[in-house]
This record gives sequence, C-alpha cells and structure tokens, in this order.
Amino acid sequence: MQWKGRQGSGNIEDRRGMGGMGGGRLVGGGIGGIILVIIVTLLGGGGPGDIMSAITGGGGTGSTVVYQESAQDKELAEFVSVVLADTENIWHEKFRQEGLDYKEPTLVLYSGSVESACGVSGASAGPFYCPGDQKLYIDLSFYDELQQKFQAPGDFAMAYVIAHEVGHHVQTLLGTTNKVMPLRGQLSEAQFNQYLVRFELQADYYAGVWARGAQGQQLLEEGDLEEALTAASAVGDDTLQKKAQGYVVPESFTHGTSAQRKQAFYEGFESGRLGGMDPMAAGSAASGW
Repeated sequence: MQWKGRQGSGNIEDRRGMGGMGGGRLVGGGIGGIILVIIVTLLGGGGPGDIMSAITGGGGTGSTVVYQESAQDKELAEFVSVVLADTENIWHEKFRQEGLDYKEPTLVLYSGSVESACGVSGASAGPFYCPGDQKLYIDLSFYDELQQKFQAPGDFAMAYVIAHEVGHHVQTLLGTTNKVMPLRGQLSEAQFNQYLVRFELQADYYAGVWARGAQGQQLLEEGDLEEALTAASAVGDDTLQKKAQGYVVPESFTHGTSAQRKQAFYEGFESGRLGGMDPMAAGSAASGW
C-alpha cells in the first residue's frame, strides 16, 4: 500500500508504557502508515458481545511500565496513523453521499494492557473497538502475531484489521450495534451467535468498502487485496478452532468461517455501498455469508 510520506490522522492517542491506566496524549497526524484493521478479538479472546456486556466499565488502576519505542514500532505507529486518516477521508465521503455526518473515532495505541469504557483488556485479546467510548485499541505487537501466528503477512493485512474495527465504528454510528447487542439477553447463546456472526461479517464488508475507496484513490499496490483476503481467511472461526482443538463447533462461531469472512470483504469491495449485509435482515443467517 502507498502510505509513506502521506499525512496521518490527528485522532491518535498514545498510551504505550502506561499499563492499564487511562489518559494518554493525543498525537498529531505525522507522516505514516497503512490501515490497521483490527479485528475485535481475532484470537478468540472475546468478541464484541463480550465487550458490550462490560460496557459499564471495569476498573483497574493500571501501572506504569517501561516502554522503549523501537524503530519498527515508530514506523508502525506512523502507518496506523496514515491508515486511520484514509478511513476518515473515505467514510466522510460515504456518509456525505447519504446525507449523514461521520464522527471520527480515536485510535489508542497501548502496550500490554489498557483501560477503556469496556473495561481493562490485555494485548492477548487482540485489537478491539469499544462502542462505549467510540475508540479503537491496538497493541502494535499484534503486527508480529498477525504474521507469525496467523501467517498473514503484509501491510494491507494489517490495514484490513484496522478497517474491520473502523467498520464496527460505522455500525455504531448507523445504529446497528444498538439493534444487535440487546438480543444477547433475549436469545439463547447459539441463536445470538448467529446474529453476532452476521454483525462481524458486516464489519468485514465495511473493510471491503474502505478498500474499494482506497483503490479509487490509487493507494493499493499489486498483491494488497490478496493480503487482506489471506488475513480474513486466517481468522475464520473454523480455521482458528481447528488449530486450537482439532475440530469445529459451528454453534459457537462468533465471527464467521474463513470462507464467509473472505466473501464478506470481497462483497464490500465489489459494491462500495453503505448499509450492505444488514445483520438484522431476514434470512441472512442462511444466505451463505
């Protein structure tokens, strides 16, 4: 992806080295990066449903830890900033076309653990979006995990991860989150998981919508789409369960299969339309998402 030398976002809050404490400093949009599209618990550490259930907050005093920014972290932070700026530009335009206003989220960089309106989370939970404060949270060590654990290398794989999390922000702004999450208390776990899968697949779809916009601005390079599709496939529920336990339990899926995640991203890329793949649409669970 073409990212070096371009302006980054001003909506970056750097809390690295602060442990689970809040606060942090806003970092202006420097020169930087590509799109970190972080998946709400790619690693099965808790999906958006778990985050929503903790939205009343979870305390934690946190502790200050020694943090020394490496050259790789510096470049990754710049990359994330540029990617976030790209999502801002594209979603502002998409919302404007629909007569809507886009409210930009803040992206929080942290190391180790972090406190949000959704509670205290560790890096092992993976990148996530908290609708309670409308912020994205990313530990940059996830970049190495994406390459090594998930075998999904490349800057656009990271861009897909961030775009997915920004997709959750779009869902919050459009009211989708407030339609889906209350169902948790009304349905069985297996029934709610079907809606949760569709909710996550729509975030993948929105990541694809963003990628189409990035292509329209001639920011994509050869192989970028393949990197995103590889990442989407690597974090499918079936693939992760097979690796972890040797078999799959479909009723426990919360994000969709590898094939579904790839398809959702690609459908968003092909359509470029706001509002596609509505999780509440009748029959969508059986539509082959």
